Formats: sequence, structure tokens, C-alpha cells
Amino acid sequence: MTLTRRTVLGGAVATVLSAAVPAHAGAAAAAAGSPSHPSRLSNLAHLDFLRASVTPPPAPGHVTYGSGPIGVLWTYADRQADGSYKRIGGGTYDPVTDTYGQGAYNADDIARAIVVYVRHWTQFREDASLDAARGLLRALTFLQSVNGNVVLWMQPDGTLNPSADPVDVPDPSDSGPSYWLARTVWALGEGYAAFRHVDRPFAAFLRDRLELAIAALERAVLVRYGQYNVVHGRRFPAWLIVDGADATSEAVLGLAAYVRAGGSPGARRALTRFAEGIAEMSAGSTRTWPFRALLPWGESISDWHAWAAQMSTALAAASAALGTTGLLAPAIGDAAGFTPLLLTSGGPDNGWLPAPVDRTQIAYGVDARLQALLAAGRPGPRHLAAFVAAWYFGANRAGQPMYDPVSGRTYDGISGDGVINRNSGAESTIHGQLSMLALDARRDLARLSGPASHDGLQLVEGESADGGTVVTPPSAWTGESQWSSGSYLSLGADGTATWTVPPSAQPRLVLPVVNLHDTPTPTQTTWTSGSQILGTLTHVCGPRGIAAAPGALEPLTLDHPLPAGATTLSARSTGPAEVDALLLLPLISTFRIGAATLLVNVDTVPHVVSVAGEQVFAYDSSGEPVARGGRVLVVPGGFTVVS
Repeated sequence: MTLTRRTVLGGAVATVLSAAVPAHAGAAAAAAGSPSHPSRLSNLAHLDFLRASVTPPPAPGHVTYGSGPIGVLWTYADRQADGSYKRIGGGTYDPVTDTYGQGAYNADDIARAIVVYVRHWTQFREDASLDAARGLLRALTFLQSVNGNVVLWMQPDGTLNPSADPVDVPDPSDSGPSYWLARTVWALGEGYAAFRHVDRPFAAFLRDRLELAIAALERAVLVRYGQYNVVHGRRFPAWLIVDGADATSEAVLGLAAYVRAGGSPGARRALTRFAEGIAEMSAGSTRTWPFRALLPWGESISDWHAWAAQMSTALAAASAALGTTGLLAPAIGDAAGFTPLLLTSGGPDNGWLPAPVDRTQIAYGVDARLQALLAAGRPGPRHLAAFVAAWYFGANRAGQPMYDPVSGRTYDGISGDGVINRNSGAESTIHGQLSMLALDARRDLARLSGPASHDGLQLVEGESADGGTVVTPPSAWTGESQWSSGSYLSLGADGTATWTVPPSAQPRLVLPVVNLHDTPTPTQTTWTSGSQILGTLTHVCGPRGIAAAPGALEPLTLDHPLPAGATTLSARSTGPAEVDALLLLPLISTFRIGAATLLVNVDTVPHVVSVAGEQVFAYDSSGEPVARGGRVLVVPGGFTVVS
């Protein structure tokens, strides 16, 4: 994967939800509220701390609205030994020139901070938020070049840095489509929608700059509308921004806001086409990887990441703006299908590549899940939102709050082993505030508290088997996916391997992660547990196309589950085979937070489960209610909440 930036509810439903999960006991951090507004979770104090103003020196082709200093935003905030925070930029700092290898301020974070301030003003009508949005919009439009593209980095004195160190793609950063161009469209769309009623001249300026950005996307991206790329036999739309449904989704959020506010026919056309492309990224089923997720990257069938994964939210926004329901099915599949399994498997991990190898969790990914669930417009996903939101207040791998409403800080992430990074940079702060604004707008949404536990997807490394040969390639990254733990198990013709796996009281789906090849004579592997044959896999995929790697790492679901109590799993190969890992998924997986339990069913039949609780809400695979109260029923492909 080419790294193009830092990779690090209403009415009757509301009544149901507030009754379904006790709302009386939010985590201590959630209950505290911000100092100036104790009833609110949102608090812009730390985001305000990251803001600054600068008068940039003249730059050819770069002008903005009005005169005087523009508003900017520091990129990072590192926690100091005394508990205070120091604002810093990106890249190596040179104290002699007071410059960074990248810069102090960047378009990505400025754009998303604009969205925070605009939404805060829309929600609370505080003039200070509108003023902050105005200043940042003036900076963002200064970063925009006459070609419609956007320079990513700016130095502390306002000097533009089009070619950063380390290098961003594209380089120079305003030489083509980019994540920061997509986020600029997001900010300009929501900014125009807000300012058109309060400052028409400024809104007209924002409209012109947004149309300039749309024209850049038309020239470089939408010119490929209707064309497809082939990736290991799968067709992906070729008209996604930087080949990503993730980047495209953030542009769609801005286009949808602009179209709802009376945007141009060209904007409506761009919105329609980008949304169509995102919708085509839906993959898998209730029992096959990636479980109806919308894939974020159009160059891999094996990569799902949490950061920037706004695809479901974007499709819901586009559906509302365009007045069509056809875009909702893939959005619902992602929200009601994939997200529950993500939760029962340990929470919003940063990367399933395709095994869950990047267990880091950051606010960017958490916020994307929360917004998607709330945007789905179904009672089931909205119910799930309480489980996602609880991450901020302690229901996470660290068991500690990641958001402090007293200061407005959201910490920069949790490692896979539960260590909190207590820095609080712009991205974390922004997405924490977007989540808090969403929760403030839905005060009836339950605040879950208590210890969190999971019984979901388990990973068994391929190289832990008896038999076969362990191979460690030069890089764990294949160019489009990642070998779990950096190694894999190689089997030869008539080779065998046996794994010892953790026991379980219930049957589990088995998904071997194997390397598939485009070949007329593919290898087959037959999988057994004891005397029971679980299935046979054919290690073949379609033509490579634009894929970076010759083979495709993909989890394939065996026909039959591993029986309850079984602790061994064996494979026999007819030819060369590479096994990365085994994924074991209980037929009924669970996520518990205090007295609330989420249960997810990947079986083909309904299950009645014994779980303590007074209230039961069962939902089908589309997030619609199928039962309430009484026995704990979990329908195929659906989920149930018990409290």
C-alpha cells in the first residue's frame, strides 16, 4: 500500500434504547462533563489550544478571502513530564530555521477541525465556533492551489512546504488527487452549508473554491467513471480518489452537505458517481471474510483498516442528499454485519490485513464506526453505537478512559497490548470531538460502563503447527496485505500440518488465511479435526491485474465448523501451499460491558442463548428488530443486545 499520509437516535427507537441499556451509570469521565457546560461531553478547549494564527508570506497561486492573519492548527501535542502538553509539527525539527521536515500545520487536520467547529456551531450556536471555522477555512483555501489541488504542509511562519520530508504522495503535494483534497471537499461542503445563511459573500467564496476542487477531481479521477481495475480477479471501480473508498468517502460527506444546501449539478453528478464507486466496495457475507464490510482500498481484496473508513456514513449521507435508497444496502451491511463482529473480536482494531494484525486502536477508527452506526438509520446499528462509544470511557483494551471531557483531550491511541499513548494530537482531538458532538445530540443513547470482555475471533499463527516449513519473507508487507507475525507456514505436495488450538465450549467457523494464486493447476488443502472433514480449499484466485503482489492472502471459510471442545486441526496439501494463520470464530460471539451483552450469530440457524439480563432486543442481518423481551434469541447473521 502506498502510504499517502500519516497511518498511524429518535422517536420510538430512542425510547427503546434508553430502556434497553441502563443509561444511569456512564463512566466517571463521561459523567463529569466539560467545566463550562457540565451537561455536555464535547469540550473544544484542547482543540482551541492547538489553534494558532499566522500571516503567511506571499506564495504564487495562493490567495484567500480577506486580509490579515489566518487560523491554523498544530499537528501534534506531546504530553510533558508535568502533565502539560507541547504543540509540535511533523518531521525533523531544525531549531536554526524554525522549520520541520514536514511542517507545523497541515491541510488534513485543518479541514477536519473545520468540520468540528461548524458542527459545534450548528449544534450550539456559539459564535466563537463560527469564528474559529472562518479562520481555519481561510487557511485551508490559502493552501489550495489554482489547479484546485491542495498543498499539505505549512511551516510555523506560514511558508508552504509542497515537498515534505518524509515524502508524501503525490509529491509535490498539490500535484494531484490526495486524501487532503478529499478532506478539503468535506470541509468546504460543510462550511458552505453553514455560512450561506450567516455570511453570503464568504459562502460564495467557499462555493467557488469547492467548485474548483470538484473540477480537479473531475479532471483526474471522475474522468475514469465507468472503468474498472482488476485485483486478483475482482473488479474495483477505477474512479475512487487515490484508489480509495476511504478518501472518497470523506469527499462524499462534503459533497452531500453541499448538494443538500443547493449545490451545483456538477456537484450532484460527482456525488452520485463517487457514491456508486464506494457502494461497489462491499465484500463478503455473514459467514465469509470480510463479513459485508466496505473495503477501503481499491488495490487490495485483503485489506480493511479502521482509519478513514467513513464509507457507510458517506453512503447514508449521499442517499439522503440524492433522495435514493439504493445506496443504503451496502452501508447497512457494513454497519449491521461487519461492525458487530469487530466489536466481539476485541473492538475497533486499526487493521485486518486480512488477519487482525494491527491491534492498535485510535479515535479516528472509533469515530468512523460510531458515525456509521448512527447514520444507518436502523434501530439495531443505533443500539450498537452505545457499545462503540463506551471505548472512549474505559470499555477498551486498556480499561481506562481515552477521552477527558474536563480538558477536551482524546489520547492518541491504545497499543495491541493495552498501553495508552497519552499524547493528544490534532487527529485524535478532532475525531474525539466529532464523536462527543454526536453523543451530545443523542443524549438518550446509553452510556455503558463496567468491565469489558470479548469472546470472538481468535488468531492462531500458521507457523505454530507441527509439520511444514516456516518461511520469513524480507518484509511482512506484501504490497497489498500483511503476513501475520511476519512469517507463514509452507507446505509441499502431500504435506501435512497439525495445529493445537484453544478449546471452546461451542463450535467455531474456521477461516484459514491462505495465499491464493492465479494458476490452471491450483493446490488444494483438506482440513480435518480428528476423523471429521471440515472442508477442502482450492488455493486459486483470478487474474492479478493491478495488484502489487503475485498472490492474494485471503481467509476462506471451511464448509463445516470446528466441533465444540476440539483442540486439533490438520491440513493436507496436494501441492505447494502457504498458510498465514487460522481464524476461529465462535458461532455465537459476545462482547460484554458491565451488565450489557452483545451477541452475534454467524450460524445458519437461530440460537437461544442463556445470558443474564432483564431486557432482550434481537435484530436481523439488516439491523431491524425481530424480537423483544423473553428468551435470548439470536437469528442467523443478526445480533442481540441483553441488559
